[in-house]
Amino acid sequence: MSSTPAISASLRLRWIMISFAFSATVLNYLDRQILSFVKASPEFQQAVPVSDELFGILNACFMGAYALANGLSGPLIDRVGTKIGYAACMVWWSLAGIAHIFARGPWSLGACRVALGLGEAGNWPAAAKLVGEWFPSHERALASGIFNSGASIGAILSPLLIVWMVNSWGWRSAFVVMGGLGLVWAAAWWLVYRSPAGADAGPREPRIPAGQLLRTRFMLTFTLSKFFMDPVWYFIAFWFPSFLSEVHGVRFTMQDMGWKAMIPFIAAAVGNVAGGAATGQLIRRGLPVNHARKAGAALFALLMVGMIPAILTSHLGLAIALVSLAAFGYAGYTANTLAFPPEVFPKSAIASAWGLASVGSGLGGMLFSYLSGYLVQRVGYTPVFIGYGIFPLIALALVLWGLGPLRPHPRFSASASTP
Repeated sequence: MSSTPAISASLRLRWIMISFAFSATVLNYLDRQILSFVKASPEFQQAVPVSDELFGILNACFMGAYALANGLSGPLIDRVGTKIGYAACMVWWSLAGIAHIFARGPWSLGACRVALGLGEAGNWPAAAKLVGEWFPSHERALASGIFNSGASIGAILSPLLIVWMVNSWGWRSAFVVMGGLGLVWAAAWWLVYRSPAGADAGPREPRIPAGQLLRTRFMLTFTLSKFFMDPVWYFIAFWFPSFLSEVHGVRFTMQDMGWKAMIPFIAAAVGNVAGGAATGQLIRRGLPVNHARKAGAALFALLMVGMIPAILTSHLGLAIALVSLAAFGYAGYTANTLAFPPEVFPKSAIASAWGLASVGSGLGGMLFSYLSGYLVQRVGYTPVFIGYGIFPLIALALVLWGLGPLRPHPRFSASASTP
């Protein structure tokens, strides 16, 4: 009997699975964004005073744990599978988010940020593995853009939901509600998720040790590119509310902070889908995958230079527009680069590869988060914005001239994933 009906049903399910990855990413960003907004709340500052420099240190704590966990979570998810790995990460970071309500000072708050970073790190390796398992090559950039747009949607919802909850029920309510939603997600995921049809057919792909991946030119260069690229997004996500408040005098109200703070993240949500869809269209028209993905990455990365004029203008609307342009560029760039590892490594190594690359992301985020707080406290935002306008050019140069071709790596080609 033909297995075509079963395969067709499995292909339809792929959009349900990517919706889980999308919603998990929304929650991931809602949880990490809460502190960025409650920091601007007078009620929170009375309970747990947080200066700009301390905020930079807390972000560095989060990113350091995030970097460490990325190196471990990818191989772990490859070992235990997408279902168990994703559920475990969600439960961990949801409980860590709720734990913030017990913070009484810098040390306890720092411990909560470390715990949150350890759990949240697993989202991207798990989602990247899901995309590699469920989607053919020409759909991977679009699928990656869809789930990664959850970061933008989460950031869009953050000012609306968090400002409203803090003003209505106090700052602790935001941590409790978001953590509770994460536990609900984990239960639904556990009940619904299944492996794609045919996943267990044929020989099982052997696991590839992380050391072998790190010995490839692709892995080293991709990791280094994320060291420079991703801190730009972390800065926008963590610091944009403070930038609006401290530089442009935006008040902590729904009408003022709530609506203005969401604009760059709306732009990023559009960029995620646009970046993936545009590259997918180029591939369907016959452009080689290597050229299409790198051309898309280059176009969107160049838009991020908008961070530089954003700090040089005193006009609030123009500053928001330029930061939004950079956020749009980052999202479109990332929608393309999320699809890089499945083009090079077999399915059994996708989560490991993405986890290792995200170590570079986390280390860059940790270092530059600390430096951001230090500089903002002492000098102001100008050198920080200029630096974040230059970093994307460094990352792009690494991708274009250091990464090598996007095709199955010859060392692993016997088990490389096929479209």
